[in-house]
Amino acid sequence: MKLCVRNARYLGAAVDLFVLDGQVQNMVPAGHHQPEPDAEIFDARGLVLFPSFIDAHVHLREPGFEYKEDVASGLQAAAHGGFGAVMCMANTRPVNDNAAVTSFILQQARKAFPQGGPRVYPIGAATVGLKGEEMAPLEELAAAGCAAFSNDGRSMENSELLRRVMEYAADLDRIVIDHCEDASLARDAHMNDGVTSGRLGVKGQPDVGEAMHIARDILLAEYLNLPVHIAHVSCKRGVDLIAWGKARGVRVSAETCPHYLLLDDTALEGYSANAKVNPPLRTPEDVAALRQAVRDGTIDIIVTDHAPHAAHEKECPLDEAPNGFTGLDLSVTLMWRLVREGVLEEADLERLCCRRPAEIFKLPVNMFAPGDPADFFLFDPDARWTVSPETLYSKSANTPWLGQEMTGRVAAHWIGGRRIA
Repeated sequence: MKLCVRNARYLGAAVDLFVLDGQVQNMVPAGHHQPEPDAEIFDARGLVLFPSFIDAHVHLREPGFEYKEDVASGLQAAAHGGFGAVMCMANTRPVNDNAAVTSFILQQARKAFPQGGPRVYPIGAATVGLKGEEMAPLEELAAAGCAAFSNDGRSMENSELLRRVMEYAADLDRIVIDHCEDASLARDAHMNDGVTSGRLGVKGQPDVGEAMHIARDILLAEYLNLPVHIAHVSCKRGVDLIAWGKARGVRVSAETCPHYLLLDDTALEGYSANAKVNPPLRTPEDVAALRQAVRDGTIDIIVTDHAPHAAHEKECPLDEAPNGFTGLDLSVTLMWRLVREGVLEEADLERLCCRRPAEIFKLPVNMFAPGDPADFFLFDPDARWTVSPETLYSKSANTPWLGQEMTGRVAAHWIGGRRIA
């Protein structure tokens, strides 16, 4: 199969992309080479070219919570959202703490896109049942296809157990992704602890609880000389600690999400359950620190933390609503807002959403070199659309941007040279 994508904009330059049999053949300045007569032609004038993004933190919900999302609907959202690979967390029912669950998830992914679609890399549970009491069978999970290990939304309070999981994971050439939260400080909290929570009369969790566990993880990684990855960083204290660890040569990497770069805790004014997430939205100072951190590389990657919920679960009082936003459909649009504002450049998105996650988790990646997998998407920066259940491919629409008009959306997406969206 031969494909030529003509007149696309890549890092500010007009290019033609040539694809042969599922791989990148060449990328040249627009108009410099003529496509072969039997090649399919796609005119991408006015569209921005990106390699398919990698989302290293999603919740596909299947098995067990298919009413929120299933593998097929989650991958449709990924395909239309520009993601060529997703790493799915283990908080399914049953928990992904054994090879049977891992294999089931991968089987459902193959059924969703029989000819090839967004790749799924399960994240195995670090502990049995995510209970934080006993190490899960990590070797079994790795052999079944898990790309990393995590206790997901539950903090690893037992530092000795975390140490053993990190050591065992390293022996398997895997990395631990840690949710950093002091459980006692976060108990019964529904938002950030600060001025807004005080005004609303809602119990909040202080950022120091997140920072304490980040510090613990960095010190442990330094002591063991092993890598650790910090999930969904939300606060300036955490950024400062990660910068400190990296300056010391600690093998720490970290992620944040678009919502922590665009929203602060005032989004919960009116007790909006769609703005409830964990870690919670913090303060404008935290937002500013995170924006600087993604620019300078202190934060390595951006993830969605795609956490779909059914409508009825969010249509309730704030203290009864679950945490989380749907994100796969919206992430590139939201990140493009940061490009328009001058916070990030197109090259930053490629680094944060493609190159660095591939490096950290040792995944295949397209950097448009000859022979790379032809996984790429085209983004229309001028497309206008409104966020609604009808315009999202996920089963869920639990997002603080629900009902808002957006600018910019993925226009087309190819995996292995085959168009999937």
